[in-house]
Amino acid sequence: MGDLWLFLLLPLSAFHGVKGCFECDPKFIEDVGSLLANLIPSEVPGRTQLLEWQIKEMISLSFKVSHSDKRLRVLAVQQVVKLRTWLKNEFYKLGNETWKGVFIFQGKLLEVRQNLESKLKELLKNFSEVACSEDCIVVEGPILDCWMCLRMTNRCFKGEYCGDEDPRKAENREIALFLILLATVVILGSAVLLFHFCIFHRRKMKAIRRSLKEYVEDKLEELMGKIDEEEEKDFRLRK
Repeated sequence: MGDLWLFLLLPLSAFHGVKGCFECDPKFIEDVGSLLANLIPSEVPGRTQLLEWQIKEMISLSFKVSHSDKRLRVLAVQQVVKLRTWLKNEFYKLGNETWKGVFIFQGKLLEVRQNLESKLKELLKNFSEVACSEDCIVVEGPILDCWMCLRMTNRCFKGEYCGDEDPRKAENREIALFLILLATVVILGSAVLLFHFCIFHRRKMKAIRRSLKEYVEDKLEELMGKIDEEEEKDFRLRK
């Protein structure tokens, strides 16, 4: 019960941003770091980097799991505490084993993480199915929102917590899609009108050029005819 009350009494002001189920308890992160540090002998090369990487992988695991699906977001605090206890026991078991080298140690920690991931995913899924069902069964104890590290008293959930879309967001998306469609229609309509205008203008210019050409040719013929007449008159006068 000590771990549970410690978890419940954590100041919510210490939590910021999107997190995971295990990242909501700074004391738990500290405990994981301390337990892992006890498992790695001090003479191991690159011990500090190895320790930091293993702590990061272990703590961020809950973030990866809970953010893989919108429905894997809420969990009873009591179940989170049980998972933490299970993980600590696994560390204690590893501590009682003989050190067999870095690679063997990392392989064993990988197995622990995989088991923890499987357990967490199953718990989140089962809890979501119960809390989001129409005949929701009342759940005892506080509920943890693993994304925001919020402790809630809700017993049943709906909407975003259950993977359903927020009606306002859906409405806003529909409006946005309509506006995009309207803008597309306007752009396409403008392009079609511009195309027709260009074609019409081109045909008109061709007709004007054709008329101008015919006019010039007629005038040239008329001019040449007058010149011929003048030359013919001059020729007759000379005779």
